[in-house]
Amino acid sequence: MKFSKLIKMAVSSVLANKVRSFLTMLGIIIGISSVIALVGMGQGTKQDVASKISSLGTNLITVNIMGRRSVTVTTAELNELKKKPGIKDIAPSASQGSVTVKSGSSSKSTSTSIEGCVPSSATIRKLGVSNGRFINQDDVDSRYRVAVIGTDAADTLFGSTDIIGEEINVNGSIFSIVGVLATQGGSGQDSPDDKIIIPLSVAQRLFKISTIRTFYVEAEDENSVSEAKAYLQIFLNNKFSSDSTGSTNYRIMDQSTLLATATSTSDSMTTMLSGVAAISLLVGGIGIMNIMLVSVIERTREIGIRKAIGAKRMTILIQFLLESAGISTFGGILGVLGGYVAAYVMKTFFNTSVVISTNVVLMAFLFSVVVGVVFGVYPANKASKLSPIEALRFE
Repeated sequence: MKFSKLIKMAVSSVLANKVRSFLTMLGIIIGISSVIALVGMGQGTKQDVASKISSLGTNLITVNIMGRRSVTVTTAELNELKKKPGIKDIAPSASQGSVTVKSGSSSKSTSTSIEGCVPSSATIRKLGVSNGRFINQDDVDSRYRVAVIGTDAADTLFGSTDIIGEEINVNGSIFSIVGVLATQGGSGQDSPDDKIIIPLSVAQRLFKISTIRTFYVEAEDENSVSEAKAYLQIFLNNKFSSDSTGSTNYRIMDQSTLLATATSTSDSMTTMLSGVAAISLLVGGIGIMNIMLVSVIERTREIGIRKAIGAKRMTILIQFLLESAGISTFGGILGVLGGYVAAYVMKTFFNTSVVISTNVVLMAFLFSVVVGVVFGVYPANKASKLSPIEALRFE
């Protein structure tokens, strides 16, 4: 029998039971859609993170002090560090998470992160303002209670970003808003769009923070990053001795380190989520095998008649394999369409960045076809081995 005729027979068999075939495909459809959408979301997140990290500049170094609180870094020491070759400027920071902030003109409130900054934070960390101004040196020296607010926090508290001169209440202290940060994207309290920035000196007094545990270093240029990190390493090694386990009490990260960490985390999450989605494909494969076994039982007499009039075992085997492959192929096509629809929904309604790769789509589709073939082997083999005499006796 011609191969083209076998294909037509397989397609006709699949279409003869549309509802059953669709329900059989459902596991494949869900699996393919999930893999495409989740991998696309992971790739989109990776690109967003890489873009945001790159936008901060390739010469930014972040230092976090951990461990014992009795040993600290002072402002005087940071000023001395600024004189080292390769180091252009340093901006200390002090932050407090999950602080309840209320708007002065209404009863609206939000829980967000408050960060104490110095004027150089704006240039070192690329913290631009879309309205008003940033913290200046006079604010820090005089401990003025002024604030620069992120766009998301502004929308939550006031429903607008045109709020220069408005007041907010932070832990019972009233702050006047002097600026609104430019939108940078992201979500959560650590997002610049959701945080509130006040003078460093005010933050230290308000939250009783007497130490500097985070500071940002701007190297002269990208080529000076290694030199600047070397001086920071020497300074911090002299300042903080290793603990009993040999680990240090500080962490130095440049943009390449942050990017590698973020990429690794994103890849791990994408792999894990894709693995979960791939389980649906396996479940779909089991469903195909079950239905094909039922089909073999239902068509036992048909198989017997065909064998009795000369149909070869290989012909029967190929037909049933084509049927199972057809189900998984149709399911794969619908799954790909479902993946694109899911990506569109995530982009449009959830503001999630999704990047769908053609390679991922092709691999997911081919995997669905392979699943259909693999799980169709046993039913097809069983059908091809039926004895025509026994098959014709089957009721």
